[in-house]
Amino acid sequence: MRERTDIEDMIVQVGLGDRAAFSALYDATSAKLFGVCLRVLNNRAEAEDTLQDAFVKVWQKADRYSVNGNSPMTWLITLARNAAIDKLRARKAGSVDIDAVHDLSDGSPTPEGAAIAASERKRLMGCLDELEADRSDAVRRAYLDGDSYKELAERFDVPLNTMRTWLRRSLLKLKDCLSR
Repeated sequence: MRERTDIEDMIVQVGLGDRAAFSALYDATSAKLFGVCLRVLNNRAEAEDTLQDAFVKVWQKADRYSVNGNSPMTWLITLARNAAIDKLRARKAGSVDIDAVHDLSDGSPTPEGAAIAASERKRLMGCLDELEADRSDAVRRAYLDGDSYKELAERFDVPLNTMRTWLRRSLLKLKDCLSR
Protein backbone atom coordinates (compact mmCIF):
# COMPACT_ATOMS: atom_id res chain seq x y z
CA MET A 1 0.00 0.00 0.00
CA ARG A 2 1.30 3.41 -0.83
CA GLU A 3 1.64 6.33 1.50
CA ARG A 4 -1.34 8.55 2.28
CA THR A 5 0.06 11.50 0.33
CA ASP A 6 0.70 9.31 -2.73
CA ILE A 7 -2.92 8.16 -2.75
CA GLU A 8 -4.19 11.69 -2.17
CA ASP A 9 -2.06 12.93 -5.08
CA MET A 10 -3.43 10.17 -7.31
CA ILE A 11 -7.02 11.05 -6.40
CA VAL A 12 -6.38 14.73 -7.15
CA GLN A 13 -4.84 13.79 -10.51
CA VAL A 14 -7.79 11.50 -11.28
CA GLY A 15 -10.06 14.46 -10.56
CA LEU A 16 -8.18 16.31 -13.29
CA GLY A 17 -8.83 13.44 -15.73
CA ASP A 18 -5.40 11.77 -15.54
CA ARG A 19 -5.86 8.18 -16.75
CA ALA A 20 -2.37 7.12 -15.69
CA ALA A 21 -3.09 8.29 -12.14
CA PHE A 22 -6.38 6.38 -12.24
CA SER A 23 -4.55 3.22 -13.28
CA ALA A 24 -1.97 3.72 -10.52
CA LEU A 25 -4.74 4.36 -7.97
CA TYR A 26 -6.50 1.19 -9.07
CA ASP A 27 -3.28 -0.83 -8.75
CA ALA A 28 -2.54 0.61 -5.31
CA THR A 29 -5.99 0.24 -3.77
CA SER A 30 -8.09 -2.32 -5.65
CA ALA A 31 -7.09 -5.31 -3.51
CA LYS A 32 -8.22 -3.66 -0.29
CA LEU A 33 -11.39 -2.26 -1.86
CA PHE A 34 -12.20 -5.67 -3.33
CA GLY A 35 -11.92 -7.11 0.18
CA VAL A 36 -14.44 -4.54 1.41
CA CYS A 37 -16.87 -5.42 -1.39
CA LEU A 38 -16.41 -9.15 -0.83
CA ARG A 39 -16.98 -8.80 2.91
CA VAL A 40 -20.29 -6.99 2.34
CA LEU A 41 -21.58 -9.12 -0.53
CA ASN A 42 -20.07 -12.52 0.27
CA ASN A 43 -20.11 -13.27 -3.47
CA ARG A 44 -16.92 -13.02 -5.50
CA ALA A 45 -18.54 -12.25 -8.87
CA GLU A 46 -20.76 -9.53 -7.42
CA ALA A 47 -17.80 -8.10 -5.49
CA GLU A 48 -15.77 -7.86 -8.71
CA ASP A 49 -18.63 -6.07 -10.48
CA THR A 50 -19.15 -3.78 -7.53
CA LEU A 51 -15.45 -2.94 -7.39
CA GLN A 52 -15.67 -1.78 -10.99
CA ASP A 53 -18.76 0.28 -10.15
CA ALA A 54 -16.89 1.80 -7.21
CA PHE A 55 -13.99 2.83 -9.43
CA VAL A 56 -16.41 4.39 -11.90
CA LYS A 57 -17.67 6.48 -8.97
CA VAL A 58 -14.07 7.32 -8.02
CA TRP A 59 -13.50 8.57 -11.59
CA GLN A 60 -16.71 10.61 -11.48
CA LYS A 61 -16.27 12.03 -7.98
CA ALA A 62 -12.50 12.45 -7.64
CA ASP A 63 -12.76 16.14 -8.51
CA ARG A 64 -14.89 16.57 -5.36
CA TYR A 65 -12.35 14.90 -3.07
CA SER A 66 -10.77 17.37 -0.69
CA VAL A 67 -7.50 16.82 1.15
CA ASN A 68 -8.62 17.33 4.73
CA GLY A 69 -6.16 15.38 6.84
CA ASN A 70 -8.32 12.26 6.91
CA SER A 71 -7.12 9.10 5.25
CA PRO A 72 -7.87 9.01 1.52
CA MET A 73 -8.47 5.28 1.97
CA THR A 74 -11.43 6.16 4.17
CA TRP A 75 -12.99 8.02 1.25
CA LEU A 76 -12.26 5.17 -1.17
CA ILE A 77 -13.49 2.50 1.25
CA THR A 78 -16.68 4.48 1.84
CA LEU A 79 -17.35 4.63 -1.90
CA ALA A 80 -16.71 0.89 -2.29
CA ARG A 81 -18.72 -0.06 0.78
CA ASN A 82 -21.67 2.09 -0.28
CA ALA A 83 -21.59 0.58 -3.77
CA ALA A 84 -21.56 -2.91 -2.21
CA ILE A 85 -24.44 -2.05 0.11
CA ASP A 86 -26.41 -0.69 -2.85
CA LYS A 87 -25.77 -3.96 -4.72
CA LEU A 88 -26.82 -5.96 -1.64
CA ARG A 89 -30.02 -3.95 -1.31
CA ALA A 90 -30.77 -4.41 -5.00
CA ARG A 91 -30.23 -8.15 -4.64
CA LYS A 92 -32.56 -8.32 -1.66
CA ALA A 93 -35.17 -6.07 -3.30
CA GLY A 94 -35.22 -8.27 -6.38
CA SER A 95 -35.94 -11.38 -4.31
CA VAL A 96 -38.79 -10.00 -2.21
CA ASP A 97 -42.20 -11.54 -2.69
CA ILE A 98 -44.58 -8.58 -2.82
CA ASP A 99 -47.21 -10.59 -0.91
CA ALA A 100 -44.77 -11.13 1.96
CA VAL A 101 -43.83 -7.47 2.40
CA HIS A 102 -46.17 -7.06 5.38
CA ASP A 103 -44.11 -9.74 7.22
CA LEU A 104 -40.79 -7.96 6.85
CA SER A 105 -39.11 -6.92 10.05
CA ASP A 106 -36.88 -3.89 10.33
CA GLY A 107 -33.78 -6.09 10.65
CA SER A 108 -32.57 -4.51 13.85
CA PRO A 109 -31.65 -6.88 16.65
CA THR A 110 -34.12 -7.66 19.36
CA PRO A 111 -33.36 -6.26 22.82
CA GLU A 112 -32.08 -9.70 23.82
CA GLY A 113 -29.91 -9.91 20.69
CA ALA A 114 -28.52 -6.43 21.30
CA ALA A 115 -27.67 -7.34 24.91
CA ILE A 116 -25.94 -10.54 23.81
CA ALA A 117 -23.99 -8.69 21.11
CA ALA A 118 -22.91 -6.01 23.60
CA SER A 119 -21.81 -8.67 26.06
CA GLU A 120 -19.83 -10.53 23.38
CA ARG A 121 -18.24 -7.29 22.19
CA LYS A 122 -17.22 -6.49 25.79
CA ARG A 123 -15.72 -9.97 26.21
CA LEU A 124 -13.79 -9.65 22.94
CA MET A 125 -12.46 -6.20 23.83
CA GLY A 126 -11.43 -7.50 27.25
CA CYS A 127 -9.55 -10.37 25.62
CA LEU A 128 -7.90 -7.99 23.14
CA ASP A 129 -6.77 -5.87 26.10
CA GLU A 130 -5.05 -8.94 27.58
CA LEU A 131 -2.73 -9.11 24.56
CA GLU A 132 0.45 -7.05 24.39
CA ALA A 133 -0.37 -3.59 23.06
CA ASP A 134 1.38 -4.04 19.69
CA ARG A 135 -0.18 -7.50 19.17
CA SER A 136 -3.62 -6.17 20.05
CA ASP A 137 -3.19 -3.24 17.66
CA ALA A 138 -2.02 -5.60 14.89
CA VAL A 139 -5.05 -7.89 15.39
CA ARG A 140 -7.45 -4.94 15.33
CA ARG A 141 -5.84 -3.53 12.18
CA ALA A 142 -5.79 -6.91 10.43
CA TYR A 143 -9.26 -8.17 11.26
CA LEU A 144 -11.26 -5.01 11.87
CA ASP A 145 -9.58 -2.50 9.54
CA GLY A 146 -8.50 -4.95 6.82
CA ASP A 147 -4.77 -4.14 6.80
CA SER A 148 -2.66 -6.74 4.99
CA TYR A 149 0.17 -8.70 6.60
CA LYS A 150 2.63 -6.69 4.54
CA GLU A 151 1.18 -3.36 5.68
CA LEU A 152 1.26 -4.50 9.29
CA ALA A 153 4.83 -5.79 9.01
CA GLU A 154 5.91 -2.42 7.64
CA ARG A 155 3.94 -0.51 10.27
CA PHE A 156 5.41 -2.48 13.18
CA ASP A 157 8.83 -2.77 11.52
CA VAL A 158 9.00 -6.57 11.74
CA PRO A 159 9.55 -9.24 9.08
CA LEU A 160 6.46 -10.49 7.26
CA ASN A 161 6.67 -13.99 8.77
CA THR A 162 7.00 -12.50 12.24
CA MET A 163 3.76 -10.58 11.68
CA ARG A 164 2.03 -13.78 10.58
CA THR A 165 3.28 -15.48 13.75
CA TRP A 166 2.10 -12.56 15.91
CA LEU A 167 -1.37 -12.75 14.43
CA ARG A 168 -1.64 -16.55 14.59
CA ARG A 169 -0.49 -16.65 18.24
CA SER A 170 -2.70 -13.70 19.15
CA LEU A 171 -5.74 -15.42 17.63
CA LEU A 172 -4.97 -18.56 19.63
CA LYS A 173 -4.75 -16.47 22.81
CA LEU A 174 -8.05 -14.79 21.94
CA LYS A 175 -9.66 -18.17 21.34
CA ASP A 176 -8.45 -19.39 24.74
CA CYS A 177 -9.62 -16.21 26.43
CA LEU A 178 -13.06 -16.34 24.82
CA SER A 179 -13.53 -20.00 25.74
CA ARG A 180 -13.04 -19.26 29.47
